[in-house]
Amino acid sequence: MCGIVGYVGAQNATPIIIDGLQRLEYRGYDSAGVAVFQDGAIHLRRDVGKLINLRNKLHADPIGGGIGIGHTRWATHGVPAEHNAHPHISMDGEFVVVHNGIVENYLELREELQAEGVEFKSETDTEVIVQLVARFAANGAQGDITEATRKAVGYLRGAHAIVVMSKRQPDRLVAVRIGNAGGVAIGLGDGENFIASDIPAILEQTRKMIFLETRQVATVWADHYMVQSLDGTPINVATHDIAWDPVSAAKGEFKHFMQKEIFEQARSLTDTIRGRVEFEREEIVLGDLVLTPEQARNLQRIVTVACGTSYYSGLVGKFYGENIAA
Repeated sequence: MCGIVGYVGAQNATPIIIDGLQRLEYRGYDSAGVAVFQDGAIHLRRDVGKLINLRNKLHADPIGGGIGIGHTRWATHGVPAEHNAHPHISMDGEFVVVHNGIVENYLELREELQAEGVEFKSETDTEVIVQLVARFAANGAQGDITEATRKAVGYLRGAHAIVVMSKRQPDRLVAVRIGNAGGVAIGLGDGENFIASDIPAILEQTRKMIFLETRQVATVWADHYMVQSLDGTPINVATHDIAWDPVSAAKGEFKHFMQKEIFEQARSLTDTIRGRVEFEREEIVLGDLVLTPEQARNLQRIVTVACGTSYYSGLVGKFYGENIAA
């Protein structure tokens, strides 16, 4: 499950975002990135591997500003690579997005946008979102980030958690939740606000939070926020005071981490196959496994490396693999 952190306020957004992403490392990821509005432009820093790689890049080439978004990515569409890491920026450089979920119709949207002259820089499904936002900002939304995001999201199939930042309106972030692609928490501070995909990311910054339900859009400024439905209807949402400490927040409703691991197995399995299984065509797509179909068919030996209960999962996989391939 990917991680999202956003910040808008008077502090330097970069360390707040990176520290928040650090608290979401337990979710697993293969790349990370941050985007900050600084000196009239959106600046990106992204890298593959662990978060320390991104920290080192930011140390060598720092960026800082009062608003930004960050992301840890678990690759689905597109191999783990810097150009596929989030955040993704629009071709005109006006908008940037981070995203959890799968755009199920991204291929047709990508082809439609390419026909309009849009040039893509990644193989991800996420990039179609930011290009759609830019399209609607230029046509019909009068540059308003909330309106453009709402229009763009209307074209997406699947479940999503999305955060958008704009060079045109650099005083706000827009967050959207559709379906069950992870949560969206808005942390409320004093002259600053936060966005995260999970409570532990921002719990040390604030204990006061609101949570988006499906098909809701939040526009978040430093000193206030607004929540609407996808059709623009204003919504009053409850504010929650979170009593958990950071460790309890990571455990959530469970008594201990082993119980949490057991009950989250179904979601972990779904996260693993999401984006790698084409149910309509009944195909398994492993974009990061660089093998031709012929090479895959000619494989003579597969080695599973595991320990503990994962070893038994490997034995089950061995049993099914041998029977299917026989």
